[in-house]
Parts: sequence; C-alpha cells; structure tokens
Amino acid sequence: MEGNSDPIKQQPDLAVSVVIPVYNVDKFLGEAVESVLDQKLQNFEIILVNDGSSDSSAEICQKYASLDSRILFLDQENSGVSVARNNGLARAQGKYVYFLDSDDKLASDFLLSSFEIATQQDSDIVIVGEHYCKRAARLTAVPTCALFIKRALLEAYSEIRFPSGIQPCEDGLFSHQLFLITERIGFNPNGIYFYRNHENQNHLRINQQTARILKQIPKWLDLLDSFYSQRDIFRSKALKLALFIEHEPFELRYLSMSFDEDEKSKLFKLLRDFVAQHIIVHLTKADKKLLTIPFKYFIKAKDHQDFDQFYEVYLKKRPEKFKRALFWVKFIPISVIRRRIRHNIRNKYNEV
Repeated sequence: MEGNSDPIKQQPDLAVSVVIPVYNVDKFLGEAVESVLDQKLQNFEIILVNDGSSDSSAEICQKYASLDSRILFLDQENSGVSVARNNGLARAQGKYVYFLDSDDKLASDFLLSSFEIATQQDSDIVIVGEHYCKRAARLTAVPTCALFIKRALLEAYSEIRFPSGIQPCEDGLFSHQLFLITERIGFNPNGIYFYRNHENQNHLRINQQTARILKQIPKWLDLLDSFYSQRDIFRSKALKLALFIEHEPFELRYLSMSFDEDEKSKLFKLLRDFVAQHIIVHLTKADKKLLTIPFKYFIKAKDHQDFDQFYEVYLKKRPEKFKRALFWVKFIPISVIRRRIRHNIRNKYNEV
C-alpha cells in the first residue's frame, strides 16, 4: 500500500478521523467528501483508501488530497472493504474514528453532535442514528454508519479489526466484538446519515447470492467461536451471542433471503448446532424472554420445514394480535402510561 501525500504530522488534538474506503464510486465520491468538509466540527482528518478502483475514483481522491492538508490518500491493490478500513484505521490520529462509505453522506452536524456526546460522557463508542439508538436494549451489532469509536479502545484491542475475506457481516462482527469489551456506550439519535441506494452496491449483489452467503456464515461462526473461547465468555455473554445469531444469520439471512429447500436445511442445521453447543445451555429464563418468538421456535423446531410452517402461520396472525393489543390500550386513563404501552406494543410487533 502506498501513500500519495506528505508524511503524516503528529496532531495530538485532532478530534475525529473519518476513514473512507473507496472502490469504483467516481459518481458519488465527491459528495461524500464534501459532506465531511462541510461539517460544523472542522477539527478532523479524512483518510481516503482507494481499493484498486478501475474508474476515476483514485484521481478524485488525489485531487482532494492536493487541495486540503487534512486529507490523506492511500492506495492499495483490490483487497476488499475490510482491508481498506483497517489500513485507514492504522493511519488514523483522531481521538475518535468514524467509517463513512464513499457513496453516502453526512448531515452537517453529524461529527459535532457525536463528538460532544462522546467527550461529555467519555464514551468508548457512540451509537449514531435514531433507528440504531432504538435498539439499545438489544444492542448486539450495528453497521459502520452507526459507529463512532474512541481510537484508544481500538488501539487497546488491536486484535479487533474488520475481518478480511468476510462480506457481508464484516461490520456486524466488528461491532459485536466491540460491544463485548466495553459498556461505555453513548447514544446520538440526532445524527443523520444519508444512505444512497444504487444498483452497483456490492453488498446488494452479495445478498442475492445465496450459495455465497451459505459459505460465508460458517466463517462468521468460526470467528465468534474463537473470540468467545479465547476470552472464556460463552456463559457470561450468552445473551449477546444469542441476539447476534438471531439478528444476523437468522433474521437478515434465513428469513430475508430466497434460499432453496436444500440451502435452508443446511443453514437451519448449522445455526441450530451452534446455538445448542454454545448458547442455549447458558441462557437464563430472563434471557430467553428477550428473544423474538420466531427465533425461540427456530431453536427448538424439528427441522426447517417445521419452522417454516410455524412462521407462515405466525405472520398471518401477527397483524390481528397487534390490532387487538392496541384496541385495549385506549381504555387506559393515564396518558403517559398509555403512550408507553403503545410504544412497547409497537416495538414488540415490529420484531420479526
């Protein structure tokens, strides 16, 4: 990997390092960089890591680096987004680090509001965005767009990095490991991230490739097995691990992707065996209450066909249960309690 700018000067008071992995995004890259340059907090650096782009992305990176001394340009052979993020992180000097995708944008107060919360609360991590902050009670993994991370934490745990050769879920595995080592977590629901949907997004193509995903998931489980085993935390963090399996391979893959019957059977057995070996024996009754109804059935179902039959009926019944639950709430006389119960009901039935 080569750096195409002057050697980095030591900047001990730098607030934020924004790492932007770049791959064939010449149509959108300028907007992403400009959204950082327009931030209300100006004490930042931008690290652009070109991952072997074949379009004009590298030239755009070089142009910005030549115009602003706060921008560092790194060039690497095509190695994937994890390697690009890790290489950017290795050069970061800010007190906090943020990873921005090169086809997305930030609202102008994104860095300032996140940095203020982080420093006021001395947070190791700040979860950014209303959607992700609402998941506080079930926090097990978030994408990089929601992670504002103290660099000292990443330096103290240098073994926790984005896993090379894994995509999707590289950010989920990364964030999950961080959540296991710190409880100093702040929340910034007002941070606004503008996510761009377009047909060339790599993760969209990957999520349509069921055979590839089926080959990836064992790698996820091996990484988790290794991380938990090395720290001997299967018992103490059983709920965290259960919520991760429920969210990533179960909700986002098994339930959301179009696997054929043979693929479903293989994935069902893979997840069931992992849960039986590492999780279920350590979950308390209170832990199990925090799992969604479909996942609780999944881990005790006879086979994937048994679960699929249950889930089909569950989906049909759920809207009616939701309406019935809300109907009775209107008879509660105290408005504060009424609103709280409505909120809890909506959260419950918005689960899978």
